[in-house]
Amino acid sequence: MILALPVLGAFPARADTPAQKLVAAVREQTRHRVTYDGAYTRIPYPMGDVAADRGVCTDVVIRGYRTALGIDLQQKVHEDMKAHFALYPKAWGLKRADSNIDHRRVPNLRVFFKRFGTVRPVGRQASDYAAGDLVTYNLPGNLPHIAVVTDPVQHLIVHNIGAGPKEERALFGYDITGHFQYGL
Repeated sequence: MILALPVLGAFPARADTPAQKLVAAVREQTRHRVTYDGAYTRIPYPMGDVAADRGVCTDVVIRGYRTALGIDLQQKVHEDMKAHFALYPKAWGLKRADSNIDHRRVPNLRVFFKRFGTVRPVGRQASDYAAGDLVTYNLPGNLPHIAVVTDPVQHLIVHNIGAGPKEERALFGYDITGHFQYGL
């Protein structure tokens, strides 16, 4: 069962480690109004982004990494897809990598994090997770989803599941399909 309760006052005063910086960056996103919008949009490359008031679950991750750690997932995913296109899903009928959208697709991020991050076990205990971990899910309707763990003890994640970035007690609320650490 999902306890989708907003968490108030849970923002840390310090962010010293890469994981703490990532958590602070995704929590900051929860303070801004963002309309859920996954539409294909032409964006600059590298360091491109859709409008700040638009986004989906992947944009929470992308913006968090860019803000907290200076990591441009748009460029990293695009370069890997250009070099190793056959390793990535073909669900969208693309014939080549596309820097406008590839990094905004959960299945592509899963491949990228498997290749360049640390694959962690998918567990059912809070102790299996750490703040800053990335968790992918399969939502009802077979929809892929991604979130950043902010406090595993309280089962907290930051994600955008349709109402903008939110911090919720939902770590175990959906079918977990992947668990990764990257850049931490």
